[in-house]
Amino acid sequence: MRIILAILFCFFIQSLSAQYKTKLTVAQDGSGDFSSIQEAIDHTKSFPDQRITIFVKAGVYLEKVKVHSWNSRLSLVGEDAATTIIRWGDHFKKMARHRNSTFHTPTLWVQGDDFRAENLTIENTAGEVGQAIALAVEADRCLIQHCRILGFQDSLYAAGANTRQHYKNCHIEGSTDFIFGEATALFEACVIHSKSNSFITAASTPQGRSYGFVFLRCRLTADPGVDAVYLGRPWRDYARTAFVHCEMGKHIRPEGWDNWSSEKREKTTFYAEYDNTGPGAQLEDRVPWSHQLSRRESKKYTPEAILQPFCLPEFSKK
Repeated sequence: MRIILAILFCFFIQSLSAQYKTKLTVAQDGSGDFSSIQEAIDHTKSFPDQRITIFVKAGVYLEKVKVHSWNSRLSLVGEDAATTIIRWGDHFKKMARHRNSTFHTPTLWVQGDDFRAENLTIENTAGEVGQAIALAVEADRCLIQHCRILGFQDSLYAAGANTRQHYKNCHIEGSTDFIFGEATALFEACVIHSKSNSFITAASTPQGRSYGFVFLRCRLTADPGVDAVYLGRPWRDYARTAFVHCEMGKHIRPEGWDNWSSEKREKTTFYAEYDNTGPGAQLEDRVPWSHQLSRRESKKYTPEAILQPFCLPEFSKK
């Protein structure tokens, strides 16, 4: 009998230890479970079986936030993007981490798979001082919706050679290469706002990918006086970027695309457009090495196709 009771007691203790809170609240006024976002994340269960949602009450959170790889299935949900704001101001020169300093600058740095963010402003406040990331996402199956991503150069780093990311109904703004990286990323119904005459995208898509950055039903806008913006330039040789059913303002340059001073990359990149509207969508003067999709080809640019699982590259012995 004692043995049976001991076994039952062990099962009871294990069941208690397996339980964890899946709903947490962050509030600066002390009315929530925590007063900082990072503190709440640090108290969540690692690799949870159920999604954990952290509700962030309105306020300006002056903190650098990191969602580690073990913080999978995590949601950060704000009250409203206009009033729930995460701010920090790291930049390349400030970090002093040599040539890789850019990648240490994010205000919000996501490494946990299945991450979701909603109703948040994520801002890098460093200003026009060079590379300064607001949001870096290095995880797979991530959804960012109804968020504002604000910065200047390198605002959004959509990272990870084998990741899929979905940005929906977001406002993303910056100056130079303010959407960059190697991820397969869908930008759906987003506002893409340029703050200077420069480049919107700098994709570094791995060789062999069917999609890189895809902008679907987005609106491209700009600050007053901004009138010479490229859709993209290739950060690496096999960059892929497509704009489909988008509205382009007059700030988009007639040639559309730049080769980043490399004629070689004109043969390896894939820059495509289809059925875009607005003064910036005129095709007469586009660079000859860009692509105009056919109607049949454009049907492959659906959220389901873009974000489907893809085969991983073979293991390299180099």
